[in-house]
Amino acid sequence: MPGLTSFPPFPEDVPTHPLLVVDYQLIRAGDGQETEKLWKAATELGFWYLKNHGVDEEVDGMFEMGRETIALPLEEKLKFEQGDQGVSFGYKAAGVQFMDERGTRDVTEFVNIAKDDALSWPTPARRTYPSTVNARMESTIKQFVEKSLAINNALIDILNDKLGLPKGALAESHKPDTFSGCTARVIRAPPHVGPEEKLFLTAHTDFGSLSFLHNRLGGLQVLLPGSDKWLYVKPLPGHAICNIGDTLNIFSGGILRSNIHRVIPPPKDQAQYERWSVVFFTRPNDTAMLRHLSAQSAVISDAVARAPAGKYEPGVTAEEWLMRRIRSQRATQYKGPESWNDRRGTEDTPILERGYI
Repeated sequence: MPGLTSFPPFPEDVPTHPLLVVDYQLIRAGDGQETEKLWKAATELGFWYLKNHGVDEEVDGMFEMGRETIALPLEEKLKFEQGDQGVSFGYKAAGVQFMDERGTRDVTEFVNIAKDDALSWPTPARRTYPSTVNARMESTIKQFVEKSLAINNALIDILNDKLGLPKGALAESHKPDTFSGCTARVIRAPPHVGPEEKLFLTAHTDFGSLSFLHNRLGGLQVLLPGSDKWLYVKPLPGHAICNIGDTLNIFSGGILRSNIHRVIPPPKDQAQYERWSVVFFTRPNDTAMLRHLSAQSAVISDAVARAPAGKYEPGVTAEEWLMRRIRSQRATQYKGPESWNDRRGTEDTPILERGYI
């Protein structure tokens, strides 16, 4: 990715929240200490660094594909726009989502490629894409999707066992060969100059099960559990940032934490640069029913018994959950401050209840 070495380093005097570092190669080898570290991260903050994942080359290719795609004329990109019906895949232009109870428009643009289209290439499974995406589908995107799927599913298998679930219980809802909302995304946020605070992505929880993020500039912030304090997560070279999403939170009866986070401009001198991110979202099969798995795990059953009635039984499929959350973000759906609540995931905090960002 051109120009990476010219970025100023993340400033040392900006407060950050340290994440646990999990070594993927040790996880694959069955290292018990590393497994406990993953469990601690997934149940306490819900975020962690992942090193030795082996996807750096594919990530560089995804950044290049994203730059090529976002550089296309707007008229060409809009032929592949997601639309307002809750479809996740395709191009999202800047300004088509709202980010707070006042209806403030967003400033980022991104392209989403369905896992199903990458794996079925050259036959479209869900939709078609711009020429720049098609040109790299076989050489770059498919490789990134396959490796990301393998990594996220391996982590999910370990969490499955720690939750006391039967072998393969969570894997049954995350089959690579079944239609799902699994998505590869490249995001661009513009440079930011000025003293006023600006949001690139509002406070939220992720929609799916597990996110696998790669970025070179700061901007990601996590909300510390039980507080109203936001802290940056410092990007580390060669380290992905992983986090739990809503659906694993639901399946686990709240044991796995889907933590609130947001994206603002990078700190200090880094804010002068475009901010690019690559992420793979692992999400359950479209037809998977979202409800706690207490019938299969005493650990989950105990957690559900201590939770408010119905909290982990939204009564919808994974596809319905995803479409509702995507559709409710669109600016065309904004009808007033009450529209903010339609965007909600599993978060439960006064900060989001009053639209604070």
